[in-house]
Amino acid sequence: MRRSTAVRLAATAALVGLAATACGTGSADDPANAGQTSQAAEPTEIDTGATVDVRLVLEPTSLDIATTAGAALDQILLDNVYQGLLTRDEDNAVKPSLATSFDESSDGLTYTFQLAKDATFHDGSKVTAADAVWSLQQVTKAGSKNPDAAALASVKSVSASDDHTVVVKLKHRDTGFTWGLTGRAGIVFKKGTDFSTLAGTENGTGPFRLSGWKRGSSITFVRNDAYWGTKAKVAKVVFHYIKDDNAANNAQQTGQTDIETAAQADLLQPFSDKSKYTVLRGDTTDKFTLALNNASGPTKDVRVRRAIRQAIDNVGLIKTLGGAAEPVGGPIPPSDPGYEDLTPVDAYDPASAKKLLKQAGYGSELKLTVQIPNIYPTEIGDYLASQLKQVGIQLTVRQVEFQTWLDAVFTKHAYQLSLVDHAEARDLYNFANPDYYFGYDNADVQKWYAAAQTAVSDTERDALLKKAAKQVAEDAAADWLFVNQTLTVVRSGVTGVPVGFTSNRYNLANLAVAKK
Repeated sequence: MRRSTAVRLAATAALVGLAATACGTGSADDPANAGQTSQAAEPTEIDTGATVDVRLVLEPTSLDIATTAGAALDQILLDNVYQGLLTRDEDNAVKPSLATSFDESSDGLTYTFQLAKDATFHDGSKVTAADAVWSLQQVTKAGSKNPDAAALASVKSVSASDDHTVVVKLKHRDTGFTWGLTGRAGIVFKKGTDFSTLAGTENGTGPFRLSGWKRGSSITFVRNDAYWGTKAKVAKVVFHYIKDDNAANNAQQTGQTDIETAAQADLLQPFSDKSKYTVLRGDTTDKFTLALNNASGPTKDVRVRRAIRQAIDNVGLIKTLGGAAEPVGGPIPPSDPGYEDLTPVDAYDPASAKKLLKQAGYGSELKLTVQIPNIYPTEIGDYLASQLKQVGIQLTVRQVEFQTWLDAVFTKHAYQLSLVDHAEARDLYNFANPDYYFGYDNADVQKWYAAAQTAVSDTERDALLKKAAKQVAEDAAADWLFVNQTLTVVRSGVTGVPVGFTSNRYNLANLAVAKK
């Protein structure tokens, strides 16, 4: 899925699913840390009046999902309050949503979507093809403020052949088109919606409605009893925004929360009693990325960038942080198309790193600064400073507010090194965009990525993506420290909890509580 430059903002830099901190009493070998990839079956008797309290990390800055960037919005609003033509399942695969089915023409240039005939907005009005057409046109029109507008850049026209049939014609074949519709670009709003009102009101089509927002604390959803599809199994869900990991653990232990997302691997000892808790382990596309400014400063020199990569023992970092992650070595995580294990590229080699720095003319005199949003564990910055010191780089770690990071790093590109979690799936396009804050500009990568988007088959697409990703890694455009794995602690009696890819969306459709 492709995105524009300035609008990607926090959406690519999603700040959830943190790696484990190293300040707990548990150990990576503790049974509670192992985690499960599945959970108990739904209980026979369900408490349909139940309230479920969920710990999340990053609170949205606004609830305007049409124009405000930020994965914190996608995480809670997609599928639950707003729905698109298509969605993604637990395996990150494209699935029907408001469009119950779709057909692709043999040349890949026309898509025909059949809308659910009984779908309604929260105000009770019917969802029609006119609503879908209007919504897509707001994304594709010139000057669109939708953060995912570039996902539909290939769209030539959108029309309705009847009240429940939407026809989309593309300018060229686009292998990422249906994927693009699973995000906010594919949301169906009521025709004529004033997007300026969405920060305070909503009129979605999903199984939940927004009930209240206590800024700095929590957001509450209530079941939409008039929902057109299968109704939610719980009456209310309260998202509690708790950044501190120990505070989150305390909330889970004392019953203030029923679900603790982004749990820390070495803080799981209190949840080892399997009669009370289940620990779920899921995959993510969260790439904790050490950005190296390719456009200015010492890191403009590829030898310096390669030296930085070779100076960092990523496997050691993962162990330090509790083990709930895996090395990746490149910009594509294992669950995305085009993945290839690139960990051998610029693997840990301090001696080689020193040689590269000497060749670049720095010896042991290089001083650099890394800017890290302060919601991340301080252990990461400490580890990086320690590793780089061994090869003669003096690293100053600056913990900053996320808004400061957005202004200085993302917007103004005023940085040398930066650490942020790029959680969005299929976001290789960032390295095919020289205007992105990485400042990476490689014509071959741009050519290969563009060709991948118009490939005639997935096999051809994946081969091109692999080629581009390998070049990005060999150019040391960044250092991908690890791909995070998400750990979720669940109170006994609660089922249907999302397991994987929870940084991007947290679908509550199957959430259920056993009747006591």
